[in-house]
Amino acid sequence: MGPGLFIIMIAVGAVLTFASDWELEAVDLDLVGLILMGVGLLGTTVCAGVLRRRRMVVPPVAPTVADDDRRGLL
Repeated sequence: MGPGLFIIMIAVGAVLTFASDWELEAVDLDLVGLILMGVGLLGTTVCAGVLRRRRMVVPPVAPTVADDDRRGLL
């Protein structure tokens, strides 16, 4: 699941909560919309954290010089 899917979940949840006037006896669409928005926000946050951790730049390791190599240069 990428960040796009979580953003779509937030949008669908907002539409169900704020823009729809459908009435179902067995399902509270306002609650379903709030749940979708919450899961979308949580997923976006987790996905952004994982992507940021993957993109960390690790500096290259400096080559080590052995003591024997230094004595030959002096």
